[in-house]
Amino acid sequence: MVNMFRPHDWLDRLFQIGIIGKGLDGAAELLGGILLLLTSADRLRHLAGVLTQGELSEDPHDLIATHLLHSADTLTGGAVRFGAIYLLAHGAVKVALVIALLLDKLWAYPWMIGFLSLFIGYQLYRIALHPSGGLTALTVFDALVLALTVREYRRQRQHRQEYAGAEIS
Repeated sequence: MVNMFRPHDWLDRLFQIGIIGKGLDGAAELLGGILLLLTSADRLRHLAGVLTQGELSEDPHDLIATHLLHSADTLTGGAVRFGAIYLLAHGAVKVALVIALLLDKLWAYPWMIGFLSLFIGYQLYRIALHPSGGLTALTVFDALVLALTVREYRRQRQHRQEYAGAEIS
């Protein structure tokens, strides 16, 4: 029989929603990594040109479109491969940890806590260099999921210790 995580209160439900969100994010990263493996820097530059052409014809100084084009122009084959490998590894770890948490595996909690802590630290570093609303929102979401994971890990450990103590008595 497979044990599944079962929420008992609204914070448990919020934890469950948060980790499912991280799992969906990981699945999207896996898909993005696969797509990057199947494309080249030249093809990405062409795609950026096609996507921004209409907007730039209306406003040649559009901030988002010009930033996208500039970013695409700096892409190299090595950068695309690095991005693909990064997304594949990051996505695979997220998906595996989320599945383990949903299957109520106690070992997955410290791994998720460590993983989220590392990425929050990296995201804060990136925010300090180049402030970004999107990255800030992601970091706040990750911090919330981290806090809920720590809370749930403590509850799970306590519950399992009480259960083991009751079995011995």
